[in-house]
Amino acid sequence: MDLGRYQAVIEAPFPRPSCLLGIQIDDESLVGIDYIFSGSEPLAPDTSLAKEVVAQLGNYFENAGYRFDLPVELRGTPFQRRVWQALVSIPAGERCTYGAVAELLTSSPRAVGNACRSNPLPVIVPCHRVVSASGLGGYAGHTSGRNLSVKRWLLAHETD
Repeated sequence: MDLGRYQAVIEAPFPRPSCLLGIQIDDESLVGIDYIFSGSEPLAPDTSLAKEVVAQLGNYFENAGYRFDLPVELRGTPFQRRVWQALVSIPAGERCTYGAVAELLTSSPRAVGNACRSNPLPVIVPCHRVVSASGLGGYAGHTSGRNLSVKRWLLAHETD
């Protein structure tokens, strides 16, 4: 896998199979975090902002109540950005249903789920805290497999 688009690639503490986080910086803003499930190797941060992102992610993985303070650029539609802003207000350790977020935004649960699927900054913008009315729901566009294992880990991390 070509890791050239990332300014850092770090190991994440998620369950096996191992997972890396690819960090994308554009100008002076964090614009993307990708889950990488391939056999790639970590890549040391190559900018001061990438180093700060890595440090703050490490703080969160050590302390689930850690509050991120990073310059971000959320690239998406106006509706997606409204959803992502609503997600940031959900405290660590709490969960909210797609329907509750939809009601807050005068929208539909499916539209909220689609915005969550498109979240460019997972972990930082905590779409993992949004669940379905009948269970866990999906994560990063998947309803099973390793992505759901990541969601389970993040939720457990925040409630332990």
